[in-house]
Amino acid sequence: MSEKIETGSVLTGKVTGIQPYGAFVALDENTQGLVHISEITHGYVKDINEHLKVGDEIKVKVLSVDEDAGKIGLSIRATEEAPEQANKPKRPRKRPAAIISQDEDSQGFNTLKDKLQEWIAQSKM
Repeated sequence: MSEKIETGSVLTGKVTGIQPYGAFVALDENTQGLVHISEITHGYVKDINEHLKVGDEIKVKVLSVDEDAGKIGLSIRATEEAPEQANKPKRPRKRPAAIISQDEDSQGFNTLKDKLQEWIAQSKM
């Protein structure tokens, strides 16, 4: 693995292979890294082949270098500006509070045995 490749650097590489989980990118003759599918672009990527093909020259940012394992993690997304959202950021929806009314004679949960007797009586009416 080349010593000159450092985390955070932006390099130009060539796509050498595509798998369902990511794309392999040659950074030089001896060094290759992986762009995980989540690092291809901003947003959801269903099929990498819609974004990249073997032979494409791309700009990548080095996310991680693992000398021991011989792995380099790359990102295309980190070299691009995030698109501005047309709407305000979505906030989680608030669910309306459940309204629980209790009868005067009910306390807590009824057992299934008690309710079964009540249901049988109701079905006979």
